[in-house]
Amino acid sequence: MPDIFTKAKRSEVMARIRSRGNRDTELRLIALMREHGITGWRRNARVFGKPDFVFRAARLAVFVDGCFWHGCPRHATKPATRAEWWAAKLARNAQRDRDVTRTLRKAGWRVLRIWECALTRTRRARTAARIARAL
Repeated sequence: MPDIFTKAKRSEVMARIRSRGNRDTELRLIALMREHGITGWRRNARVFGKPDFVFRAARLAVFVDGCFWHGCPRHATKPATRAEWWAAKLARNAQRDRDVTRTLRKAGWRVLRIWECALTRTRRARTAARIARAL
């Protein structure tokens, strides 16, 4: 089915859509932290880079990165259609992640990035231990 908008109009429409995070993945991390008694976190804190979770007292910013969108080395897939466009898009995402991490560290924050796949049943305990160590 052809697009009803011109390329310029489609770009304008898509640019107005703002990300609100990966709700299901964030909810799984909330459940994990509650299960393991990890407290003191806040969501939607006004911190550079919009971390998914912030532990202000520990100055720890936690990001939950989706395997596809952030390029997980184990699980990321590469779309077959528009391969060049997707490669550039995913490379920009990875560069933005590095820039955000670097900026937060320079500002005195510790940054923890958790892959979406680290929230599976078999890896949950290790992920909780990793967060606890960081705190």
